[in-house]
Amino acid sequence: MFAIAFFEKFEAEQVVLALIAGIACFLVGYLLKALFDRSAVRGAAELQEKARRDAEAMTKEAKITAKEEMIKAKDEFERDTRERRQELLKLEDRISAREGTLERKVDSIDARSADLDRRDQKLRRDEELLRAENDKIGQVRAQQVKELERVAGLSREQAAEQIMNRLASELETERANMIRRAQEEDRQELERQAKEVMLTAMERYAGDCTYERTTSTIPLPNDEMKGRIIGREGRNIRAIEAATGASVLIDDTPEAVVISCFDPVRREIARLTMERLITDGRIHPTRIEEMVEKVTKEVENDILKIGQETVEKLNVTGVKQNIVRLIGRLKYRYSYSQNVLNHSIEVAYLMGAIASQIGLDERKARRAGLLHDIGKAVDHEVEGTHALIGVDLLKRNGEDDEVTRAVGCHHEEMECSTPYGTLLKVCDKLSASRPGARAETTELYIKRLEQMEAIGKAFPGVEICYAIQAGRELRVIIHPEKVNEDKALILARDIAGQVEKEMRYPGQIKVTVIRETRVTEYAK
Repeated sequence: MFAIAFFEKFEAEQVVLALIAGIACFLVGYLLKALFDRSAVRGAAELQEKARRDAEAMTKEAKITAKEEMIKAKDEFERDTRERRQELLKLEDRISAREGTLERKVDSIDARSADLDRRDQKLRRDEELLRAENDKIGQVRAQQVKELERVAGLSREQAAEQIMNRLASELETERANMIRRAQEEDRQELERQAKEVMLTAMERYAGDCTYERTTSTIPLPNDEMKGRIIGREGRNIRAIEAATGASVLIDDTPEAVVISCFDPVRREIARLTMERLITDGRIHPTRIEEMVEKVTKEVENDILKIGQETVEKLNVTGVKQNIVRLIGRLKYRYSYSQNVLNHSIEVAYLMGAIASQIGLDERKARRAGLLHDIGKAVDHEVEGTHALIGVDLLKRNGEDDEVTRAVGCHHEEMECSTPYGTLLKVCDKLSASRPGARAETTELYIKRLEQMEAIGKAFPGVEICYAIQAGRELRVIIHPEKVNEDKALILARDIAGQVEKEMRYPGQIKVTVIRETRVTEYAK
């Protein structure tokens, strides 16, 4: 097709050239006729000869041009033909390769189909054998029932009850053995991996292991200052309490006053106001109001600055400004004498360090660690636990759903449906249980120990319980004649599970069940 088009094009170009030559000859003849008419036949022969030569030259030039075009078109045709031939060869190679691949796949599928057929046949044979074995077991069971009824003189129901009791005892023993085997197989590997991850995280976070105590006691230069703070008819102390919302306690303690307020920010404002009034010496209602207003602005600015510095230090981006302000308020909040802001920063660092080792998002883990106690900034103003208050605050500020759910479940008040929640519970306990991190009041400490011992004593077969190691271990002594070794293992797991369910405590509690046999004899 391409060759036919080429030659048709070539013949058309020859016709055009012939027409151009004819037109040229006509024009030359016309010019000659005009010249002949003007000057008769002077120089007609010369002009005719010149015209003839010009026409021959133009015809020759047209033929050369047409020949060059034909050669050029022929070269292009040959080049296109070669390229198409190469493409066809490549396409044939690819088709051959795909055919080979398909043949191999078909062979593989045939082999798998044959293997599946063999397995199916084997399964049918196994099912038949299993049915035969079940039939034999049924026959043996029927014979055992008849034999038991004949030998023991028991009814079918009584014999079944004895068999069930025996099976229950065997299953209980087997269960204990399985627990032992599983614990022995997994304990060393799990301990190694857990210690490696935890130690690495603690090494990467080099924070101090000390706790802080809140204090609202303000020293006075002398006891005369108490009278100036009280003022005439108590107007100064009333002005301080009205402006700050805190109570000022003045008792017989020499050279000291105490600031009392449930709101830690208001308590801090009252403390700073009192210290500056004592330093300034001018204590009267107008001055008190001016000083409270000034200190309030300074504290609010300091709260916002602390919050911004904290999120920048932890590289937590996109936090709303009101949440940043609540983070700053945690500086003045304490839990078991541990500063909540420092605790949140420590948990965030630990979360990030462990998340990077176990394949979670480090930024999201740090975010959850920083915000997990955000509810404590306002828990004195809003009803509910600090975890659920934090969830509500974060939802209203458009926080990430995984972070919000992790905050809600770190004290198991919501279902833990994200790995960040489980990790947050671990890091929160790790930060709270580090030596020196927290201190408890004597009353709370004693109540926790009594609750631990009460949980252990509630189980059957327990003789006595002792909470030791500052509440880190519960030692349970059982009656050996009532609880065998297999049941002792199960009892330890059940007591530990009950402690986890009913109690709140930092770190972990070890449950040790002791079963011993004592033989006593007297020499007379």
